[in-house]
Amino acid sequence: MQALQYTATLEEENKEIANRYKDLLKGTYEVLSKEDKELIRKAFDIAVDAHSKQRRKTGEPYIFHPIAVAKIVAKEIGLGAVSIAAALLHDVVEDTHYTLDDIEQQFGETIAKIVNGLTKISRLNKEQDASIQAENFRKMLLTLNDDVRVILIKIADRLHNMQTMNAMPEDKQLKIASETLYIYAPLAHRLGLYNIKTELEDLGLKYTEPDVYHDIVSKIKESKEEQQNYLERFSNTLKKGLDKENFTYEIKGRFKSIFSIRRKMVKQNVTFEEVYDKFAIRIIFKPATEDEKFEAWKIYSIVTDYFKPNPSRLRDWISQPKTTGYEALHITVIGPDAQWVEVQIRSERMNEIAEKGYAAHFKYKQGSDHESGLENWLNKLKESLENQNLNAVDFVEEFKLNLYSKEIYVFTPKGELKSLPKDATALDFAFSIHTDIGLKCRGAKVNGKLVPLSHTLNSGDQIEVITTNINKPNARWLDFVITARAKTKIRVALKEEEKKIAEEGKATLSRKLRHLKIPFNEKTINELVNYFKLRTSFDLFYRFGNGAIDNTQLKAFIGQRNSTFLNFFKSKLRRNSPTTHKEIIEDSDEVTEKYDALVFGKEEEKLDYKLSKCCNPIPGEKVFGFLTINDGIKVHKINCPNAISLQSNYAYRIIAAKWIDSTKQDFNVILQINGIDKAGIVNNVTRVISNNLGVFINSINIAGKEGVFNGKISLSVKNSTQLNKLIKSLQKVEGVKNVERVNRM
Repeated sequence: MQALQYTATLEEENKEIANRYKDLLKGTYEVLSKEDKELIRKAFDIAVDAHSKQRRKTGEPYIFHPIAVAKIVAKEIGLGAVSIAAALLHDVVEDTHYTLDDIEQQFGETIAKIVNGLTKISRLNKEQDASIQAENFRKMLLTLNDDVRVILIKIADRLHNMQTMNAMPEDKQLKIASETLYIYAPLAHRLGLYNIKTELEDLGLKYTEPDVYHDIVSKIKESKEEQQNYLERFSNTLKKGLDKENFTYEIKGRFKSIFSIRRKMVKQNVTFEEVYDKFAIRIIFKPATEDEKFEAWKIYSIVTDYFKPNPSRLRDWISQPKTTGYEALHITVIGPDAQWVEVQIRSERMNEIAEKGYAAHFKYKQGSDHESGLENWLNKLKESLENQNLNAVDFVEEFKLNLYSKEIYVFTPKGELKSLPKDATALDFAFSIHTDIGLKCRGAKVNGKLVPLSHTLNSGDQIEVITTNINKPNARWLDFVITARAKTKIRVALKEEEKKIAEEGKATLSRKLRHLKIPFNEKTINELVNYFKLRTSFDLFYRFGNGAIDNTQLKAFIGQRNSTFLNFFKSKLRRNSPTTHKEIIEDSDEVTEKYDALVFGKEEEKLDYKLSKCCNPIPGEKVFGFLTINDGIKVHKINCPNAISLQSNYAYRIIAAKWIDSTKQDFNVILQINGIDKAGIVNNVTRVISNNLGVFINSINIAGKEGVFNGKISLSVKNSTQLNKLIKSLQKVEGVKNVERVNRM
């Protein structure tokens, strides 16, 4: 078709368009009814008319693109007539005089909704800015709420764009390829479209690292003949055993994808020749009985009769399919010439699911009411998409957490199997069961042993969650949960907690100002917000509520307020301030992060440090500490040019570090407490502590002897005001004689 691009006459072009249309109908995965064909024809006619004046960068008629996308949707993803029609129309609203209303009148609400979803996504594509890019991805992901077909068609659109990117300028190629590797390939993977995922990754590599790509391609070509001979030797050996058992099967051999070979070369720091399982062989069988699983294991035993397996490389996704719906048995065996070969065993049904993903999965699922992993994932995803309080970049980052993660399988106390991403913690498990269980989770038992919430789970663990009604979510939880669901739910709960604290703070501030004979009105609040360098009244109330701003600071403000000279300047400043009184008092849902402290290590200690000059980190950025020999701790940005070499050569000198807002940080304190031993004394003490908002008990050790008790309690508190208030409350408990702060347990 390359030559036809520029030299074709109108007649030749029309002939080619007609041929491509016929080819599209011929290759559909689903059987099309007469109505289906009429719907697709109508969409095709409108698309041809709408795009008649447009050309692609190659010079081809633009309509070639929608037809190609529709063909991918029909053949490779296996969707039906509605999706094929929507794919043909996907650029019509964005690029031509047709409106969404026209589409809805002609094709109805469903197709209009899908086309609208696809148009919304494209509108921002013109921009380079990362946050706009992220906003754009966010819009795309939110369309999952309406119809997953929007994403599937968008993936097909992206695949065709990647296949035909040669005519684009280099900077555009790089941008589109990077974006593809960043989100479209992981999305295709998560929706079970493995063939498309592989092609997207390979094409992504072709434009991001062309030299590496072409080098691997040429090496694969060189070994093509060798590969064919090897496959024949392997197959001939296996055929004896499979024929003996009367299996109907097909054996296919293939090189691993270019992208995965490259990933292995980088990860293991080896050359192309040294990558040990470049080769995969697939046995696709037609089940003779209802019991596919039994037959798959029978084939496994035949393969391992002839070739020695590597036991640590067995992957059984038949007993427990991946959450993408993927089912197969993978074994790595030593083949002829002592080469490692991965053998994948799949039935025809499993193979279709592996290739078509979502569509095939639902074709085979009809009649079975068992909720699949993929459907489960889509439902969970929709739930997390409903909580849109994150900024776009964080939203996309968090969404990505759920895409490529390797899975582990764990058991509930009743023996039900649950799948979680690798490195998930006990708290992730609690949230995967129910939001309420996550929020009330106090600890967990893994295989019968008590573990902290941050305990990392392994496949096969059995987990029992321990909950308590007085538990409150903690900002530190965000440091160790890894699932997007848990992170979103914790953030929402922390926001609620902040609102409660702000309400208390508002009441406290109002009371204190009344005592000091100062009116509690917009003017005063505005002055306070400016004085404490905050952004909103909510920030102010929150900091009064958690004790970060105390009486001393309030009195200092009043001292300044009473100075007429300063007042004059303040009023001028206020006049220049872009924020009005009204905005400040109404802006009720923000707590400004004032990154004013750096903490190090798991214990979040404050240590002496210097900011490194090679990357000049600023408060709020992601950083790590590096222990130098003569210069103490130097702080570097995570993406500092020297970070990789420091982390690989001196990993033992790296200390975790992060910026915090000290008004929101928890501090560990230890209280020594003693008095007269009475029934229920411990209960009364813990109740008083739990009733203090934002105070957490880390550990408690109280013992009674001969009528008196003595003990220590380790707590997390926000600040000294909160601690003093708590000590006073504890001293009022009947039987308690003395409460004081000490340095160690």
